Amino acid sequence: MEITTIVVVALAVLVGLSLGLLGGGGSILVVPLLTYIGGLDPREAIATSLFVVGATSLVSLIGHARKGNVRWRTGLIFGAAGMVGAFLGGLAGGYIPGTLLMIAFALMMIATAGAMIRGRKDRDGHSQTHHHPLWRILLDGLVVGAATGLVGAGGGFLVVPALVLLAGLPMTAAVGTSLLVIAMKSFAGLGGYLTSVSLDWPLVAAVTAAAIAGSFVGIRLTSVVPERALRKGFGVFVLLMGAFVLSQELPFPSGPIILGVVVILAAAAAVCLLGLKDRCTLGRSADRQRGEAVLA
Repeated sequence: MEITTIVVVALAVLVGLSLGLLGGGGSILVVPLLTYIGGLDPREAIATSLFVVGATSLVSLIGHARKGNVRWRTGLIFGAAGMVGAFLGGLAGGYIPGTLLMIAFALMMIATAGAMIRGRKDRDGHSQTHHHPLWRILLDGLVVGAATGLVGAGGGFLVVPALVLLAGLPMTAAVGTSLLVIAMKSFAGLGGYLTSVSLDWPLVAAVTAAAIAGSFVGIRLTSVVPERALRKGFGVFVLLMGAFVLSQELPFPSGPIILGVVVILAAAAAVCLLGLKDRCTLGRSADRQRGEAVLA
């Protein structure tokens, strides 16, 4: 086994660790890991990421299903639409230049980072059903699936809010059900890519096994590490990684300029969250949301 492969597999354990700790978001690092360290073509890296995301989601789904946190009918309907979009996205991605795919992926990273830093409002109780029409749910699943298939990210930060707002699921059920949706559309997107991309299956198996092993460790650490601080810190890191990918793919001088701007913004966010948390609007919004949940 080459040194590069060993490094990639070792770092995949850390990706899985973040997946176990955060319940999502860590998969966004698989593509840059395989592209910039593993030396894979962007299309091959995205296809590999889809397999890793799908497999780890299935493993996590088992635990949520045992707790009764999966709404199978809703997940299958949303996931079916997502599979169509993901397959079409993966089919198109196999013919899109690698640079454009990486730019799209970097934008997805930045959007993910924003969602993680901003936080989300938990709904632990029973959520009121909003009775959105079926076509709206199917359309949303189709669009989210297309994004997943195209850039190889699970898109949990898009799926969970959609399940809460469109399907009226409580947060715990939305998180569990999202794993079913993510697994379905990840494998569908992989199918689209396999029509034009060949994978190094031993590497795929090694990275997947390492990520799953790391996720088990991460799950055990959830009671020790404060989830909110970790999620926001990880969001800043993903933001920096997204800026780095953009700086590598965009022509000079726009790439370095974007990287510099994002570094400044990330540093400001870190200072706000860590040093001035009593006056930081990012921290206060999350605290206010938790207080509203307690009062409710």
